Amino acid sequence: MAGVRIRVRGQVQGVGFRPFIWQLARKLGVTGCVLNDPEGVLIEAFGPTDTLPDLIRAKAPPLARIDAIEVSPLTAEAPQDFTIAASQGTGAETRVTPDAATCPDCLREIRDPEDRRHGYAFANCTHCGPRFTILNALPYDRGQTTMAPFIMCPDCAAEYANPADRRFHAQPVACPACGPKLWIEPPHDAPLDEAAARLRHGEILAIKGLGGFHLACDARNEGAIALLRERKHRPAKPFALMGTLEMIRQHATPSEAEVALLQDPAAPIVLIRGTGGLPPNIAPDQNTLGWMLPYTPLHHLLLDAFGAPLVMTSGNLSGEPQVIGNDEAREKLAPFADAFLMHDRDIARRLDDSVERITPHGPMILRRARGRVPGTLPLPEGFADAPQTVAYGGQMKAAICLIKNGQALLGHHLGELDEALTWEAFQQADRDYADLFDHKPQVVAVDLHPDFRASRHGAARAEAEGLALEEVQHHHAHLAACMGENLWPLDGGKVAGIILDGTGLGADGTVWGGELLLGDYTGFERMAWLRPAPLIGGDMAAKEPWRNALARLDQAGLQAKADALFGDKPLGMARMAVERGLNAPLSSSAGRLFEAVAAALGICPDRQSYEGEAAMTLEALAQPTSAPPYSFARTGSEIDPAPLWQRIQDDLDRGTPLSTISIRFHAGLAQQFAQAAVQLVHSGQAQAIALSGGCFQSEVLLGLTLHYIGTQAPVLIHTKTPANDGGLALGQALVAAARHLG
Repeated sequence: MAGVRIRVRGQVQGVGFRPFIWQLARKLGVTGCVLNDPEGVLIEAFGPTDTLPDLIRAKAPPLARIDAIEVSPLTAEAPQDFTIAASQGTGAETRVTPDAATCPDCLREIRDPEDRRHGYAFANCTHCGPRFTILNALPYDRGQTTMAPFIMCPDCAAEYANPADRRFHAQPVACPACGPKLWIEPPHDAPLDEAAARLRHGEILAIKGLGGFHLACDARNEGAIALLRERKHRPAKPFALMGTLEMIRQHATPSEAEVALLQDPAAPIVLIRGTGGLPPNIAPDQNTLGWMLPYTPLHHLLLDAFGAPLVMTSGNLSGEPQVIGNDEAREKLAPFADAFLMHDRDIARRLDDSVERITPHGPMILRRARGRVPGTLPLPEGFADAPQTVAYGGQMKAAICLIKNGQALLGHHLGELDEALTWEAFQQADRDYADLFDHKPQVVAVDLHPDFRASRHGAARAEAEGLALEEVQHHHAHLAACMGENLWPLDGGKVAGIILDGTGLGADGTVWGGELLLGDYTGFERMAWLRPAPLIGGDMAAKEPWRNALARLDQAGLQAKADALFGDKPLGMARMAVERGLNAPLSSSAGRLFEAVAAALGICPDRQSYEGEAAMTLEALAQPTSAPPYSFARTGSEIDPAPLWQRIQDDLDRGTPLSTISIRFHAGLAQQFAQAAVQLVHSGQAQAIALSGGCFQSEVLLGLTLHYIGTQAPVLIHTKTPANDGGLALGQALVAAARHLG
């Protein structure tokens, strides 16, 4: 009998897709079968199948993401019924579903005293629950997850085997009779009640979540927050918060878009304006707080018991990856935590919480991790035949990217590779992704900097395995990442890239960071840049903002001002280092310029306690003004900030608010680069403008740059991947692939 074979590609495993097809087929009177295989979901259907592909796309399960539906004719003997067949094949051509926040149905069950899962901290179904954090290998079956040791009871087994049940083949399915157990240390018969009581007494709790441990305390208790800061040696970096939507609305006024993002299955931390009623030491000198909703049954039950928002920050030693093992937590978090809320379901891989925000220009990803990874991105037109490629990113905010089958898989945030345990986590992630996705690269892409650990790792792998190695300049990778995310075609023409970040090795061997590039995926030209200034003390310049202010003030001929501001610093030695060129390389870094302005305004001039502190504080100060942007000088290709320093001094002398000074600086920088980029479009050299680099994670700078570009050119911005180095590997992979396609 004639039938059809339907191939569905995308995020279609572990999301209830097969029972969805089974139920749909029964309604239509279709016979045949559906199964999982390495390429996704395969359907063989006989009978009234004309509407089946359209209905599949229109009514797919909540967590499904369909990339393609391919239909081909099939001639075979038609079966009498429609069945769900066993998974077939080995290897990985399909994507894995990210972890998903607790769905409304599971939430109702854990709160229903009559339900057998009442109060159970590990309830889940095909619409929610752990996925990537429990997965050891593909295909995604229970035996390949950390749920394998938990043998299903008869009730759970019946749900698991029933295609009409929303727990059909939900691999983490469990209940109090057969699943993971929760306890607290020191021991107590009622762990959740005891945890809530300890939180009320101002104690710090270590709580095992989906991708690792959190450290939690009462978000209303200034003393508890101070204690957590003291124990973690984290004096100022903002803490994330967890609360119900009602709790969040007591302290902030989230927009509809922010509420929608909070309620997304990914359940990211969302930066929301307003700090009303909560202690200022949650996020010193900031005007936003990072909120997330509870995303596991354990979190819901704990908040129900506690009744107020919690600080919820990563459980780790400073600079190290998040703790994921119970014994590891007891050893490493004991100096921080007064008690441990633990369970016995292992975490297969650590994933930090994703961090995002909503801007007037769309969503912004600051950290791509739990709930987003390992979701894939489609490649732009022209990359269909791209070779399998692996890219290793940079030294900071490390992330790995794989290209395969027209998709890019940008991996999770790993951290700074200088830290030994983060480097171990990077190496594990490299093996992990290669195994999980059956990835066999032909091309390896790395940053141009030869001393980056990721670059050395990639070069060593390429040599050992006989693979092609592509070195990609740092800011070219930022440009390509923004182009690729926006599906700019391979042959779409050149783009003007405003790339503003900390530092990256330039094609000329100097240190770049404030650039206007003209390029495509295969190459670029450097068209304009910030006038370079010395990084006094090399890497120390990124930690001590006064060094950058000294360099820029001296350049502007305002040595006396620098002497007055920083007289307690070793200025003579610093200036001698500049004069002799000793550990004071020149750099066009926009990030260091932000720190210089902040230091001149008295914002953490001595030392930043975390990366970006000065720039974030400067941004938080900025308020709209009728005053014009500060002026810069333009000499050839150099954009010189020297003129703004006297204007800042004049404003300070007049008693102008720091909020006005901050916005005038942001506006001046944005205007200069926007005008230069627009000129490239008007001249016909560029077809669009792309904005990338870590500085564009400033909502203020992004908004002002877009304002000055206006309608004069199409603009590409980051909305799905980080503008910072967390997106670097995507750009590297695209550049490397494009070179090999050419």
